[in-house]
Amino acid sequence: METDNRKAQGPTASQREVGETREETMEEWFARGVSDIEEGEVVHGRVVEVRDSEVLVDIGYKSEGTIPIEEFRHAGAPKVGDEIEVYLEAKEDNEGLIVLSKDKADKIKVWDAISHSYDSGTPVEGRVVEVVKGGLAVDVGVRAFLPGSQVDLRPVKNLNSLVGQTIRAKVIKLNRRRGNVVLSRRVVLEEEREEKKKHTLAVLSEGMVLTGAVKNITDYGAFIDLGGIDGLLHVTDMSWGRIGHPSEIFQVGDQVEVVVLHFDRETGRVSLGYKQKSSDPWATVDQRYPVGGKVQGRVVSLTNYGAFIELEPGVEGLVHVSEMSWTRRVRHPSKLVNVGDTVEVQVLDVNKATKRISLGMKQVESDPWATIDERYKPGQRVQGKVRNLTDFGAFVELEPGVDGLLHISDMSWTRNIGHPSELLKKGQAVDTQILNVDRENKRISLGLKQIQPDPWESVAQRYPMGSRVTGKVVRLTDFGAFVELEPGVDGLLHISQMSSRPIGSPSEIANVGDELTLLVIRVDPNERRIGLSLKELAAAVMEEPQAQDSRGRGKGRKRRADDDFDDED
Repeated sequence: METDNRKAQGPTASQREVGETREETMEEWFARGVSDIEEGEVVHGRVVEVRDSEVLVDIGYKSEGTIPIEEFRHAGAPKVGDEIEVYLEAKEDNEGLIVLSKDKADKIKVWDAISHSYDSGTPVEGRVVEVVKGGLAVDVGVRAFLPGSQVDLRPVKNLNSLVGQTIRAKVIKLNRRRGNVVLSRRVVLEEEREEKKKHTLAVLSEGMVLTGAVKNITDYGAFIDLGGIDGLLHVTDMSWGRIGHPSEIFQVGDQVEVVVLHFDRETGRVSLGYKQKSSDPWATVDQRYPVGGKVQGRVVSLTNYGAFIELEPGVEGLVHVSEMSWTRRVRHPSKLVNVGDTVEVQVLDVNKATKRISLGMKQVESDPWATIDERYKPGQRVQGKVRNLTDFGAFVELEPGVDGLLHISDMSWTRNIGHPSELLKKGQAVDTQILNVDRENKRISLGLKQIQPDPWESVAQRYPMGSRVTGKVVRLTDFGAFVELEPGVDGLLHISQMSSRPIGSPSEIANVGDELTLLVIRVDPNERRIGLSLKELAAAVMEEPQAQDSRGRGKGRKRRADDDFDDED
């Protein structure tokens, strides 16, 4: 029973003494005598023979002891003469031999080391063997448990990444009787961080250059671990140029060299800079990019108002949409350039104070509008291609980069055009006439109807006052009916000229599609209006036998008809 207790409690005082004087030679061990050793102790021994299934070890007793060969599987088969420590299980077995154990001696040594680490607070080393419920299993000579909350300074999402690694940890709980060992790697890391922090704080000063690891990335910057203390590298201090997000330059874990911009010892806050390692490229930007000079750059960003061009790392300029083309009205830069394109630009303005450079794309080419009035003159007939249709007209490309506007009012002498698509299609070739050239405002006015004679110029000759005409009702309004006399030439039959009796609506006399014979009572080519009368025609027919009187009364009636025509205005 006493032996069992000793086994459970571990080595005795004599054992601990032996364990603490490992330098003692075998000769000293034998000379000191081992007659007082008891079962359950760890003793010195020398290998005297290695057999297939066992190893004979001399511990200075009256007979050798045996150890199964399997107990040397980790350390490898011993050699004759090797000195080892063994555990005395029994002084004599049935055959009179001492029974020894290498495994139990090793375990006792391990437990002694773990107990010493626990008592002294020194770390132990072990290898992570697997992920278990709530944490990790670690081999420190015996199986120990490392809770997930004690693995690192921050929660570890993937514990599998630590399997197979050798770590240092402190023993925070120990129950030797039950064989339970609980570890904390976090405590070791916190102590290491605190030591690093003390050292860093002692040597840290503004202006010094340090190397740290990117610990965390946010929208406004990156936190750099300088060794126990974190510093903030703000996004504005990462590059002299434009940065959308810190992740464009750094990733967590990157080793980065930074400059200490500001250090507050009271709060422990450290501001860092990355771009400050190099000189500000804007300091001499006006010397490298003089106004009027032409340079090449890369499109790095597009906005609604222009494109940003990188001229060199840290130096960008803006090409405003108004400076992209001499001829096109650019609604968005993507119509002309894409991110990544290399473009040639001209420097228009440099402002070092605000770090802005104005660039122009169109300035690297000649302005086709500079000599536009030499190539296009009013009255000239030209051919072009319909490039675009709008509600108010059509843009006709006369040459690459030069468009003229064919307004809807200049498309037809006779038709009332509701939309340009009634006459034209996109891509259609069309003959037009130059109406006006405005070089300063970069505008050319075109006419389509002007290449044909105006039917209203001779309408007074074709439809003289007092003549009888026949036409078809094409439209009814509240004030009368429009009658088509020929394609493109309509006359107005006012409601007052429909009947000698009062009527409430033109539809009482005529409907769309009716063919009527009417009397011309007014012709105005300038206003493009013809006044017609059904009432005057009826009166004229009735008074035809009295020609002289008819002419007199007719003149009076025409005057009244003119008054009715004016009512339509």
